[in-house]
Amino acid sequence: MTKPFAYIGLVNPKSPENVGMVMRAAGCYEASKVFYTGIRFERARQFFTDTKNMHEKIPLQRAEDLLTTVPGGAKIVAVELVEGATPLIHFQHPEQAYYIFGPEDGSLSQTILDACDHVVYIPTIGCMNLAATVNVVLYDRLSKSVGTIVEDRPIIDNRDTNSRAVVKR
Repeated sequence: MTKPFAYIGLVNPKSPENVGMVMRAAGCYEASKVFYTGIRFERARQFFTDTKNMHEKIPLQRAEDLLTTVPGGAKIVAVELVEGATPLIHFQHPEQAYYIFGPEDGSLSQTILDACDHVVYIPTIGCMNLAATVNVVLYDRLSKSVGTIVEDRPIIDNRDTNSRAVVKR
């Protein structure tokens, strides 16, 4: 049986802050790799804000074309606020998924949308930024994965070093 995985593809991300926050989300929700296209992030990479240094554990790689980086067996899932997309609430995530997110100031190309196995959107009032969208999608994937090992992780191993509060009953 093939192990579940999630890859993330970012189309021409606008800011290093968002890529840093995407990397943090990738670490929190165990994404395997993050790819990106475009030149905006490359120009601003020196301002990269990956506060948990996830780029040391999860590959962050530039690609000319995200569709050439899809691993075998993966279903391609576009996340885009577009007519005809499935609301995330009703979406069942594939075990092997490659999520593609568009830029904040644009949309995914029709070529990418046509290549996808699924197109989903988050039903919000207005649109969210890139990092928030990645967090919501990956959390939704986790929340719909019954019996994952994540449920068994001790809070003490994963909380911030300054957090020592406990719930007393």
